[in-house]
Amino acid sequence: MPNEANESPNLLSPGEVAEMFRVDPKTVTRWAKAGKLSAVKTLGGHRRYHAHEVHELLRKIQDK
Repeated sequence: MPNEANESPNLLSPGEVAEMFRVDPKTVTRWAKAGKLSAVKTLGGHRRYHAHEVHELLRKIQDK
């Protein structure tokens, strides 16, 4: 069974996003629910995040 996160290199798992921001993956889910990030749900029901959107948010946070 292929790893869903590797199926599209433009999508990141909550764990990958959390590692970039040094937060818990549940924090990433809360950000998505708050509208800071948009999540895509896989066929298996897992959330994935667009890499370009994550990098843009990271850049905005680092610029502050």
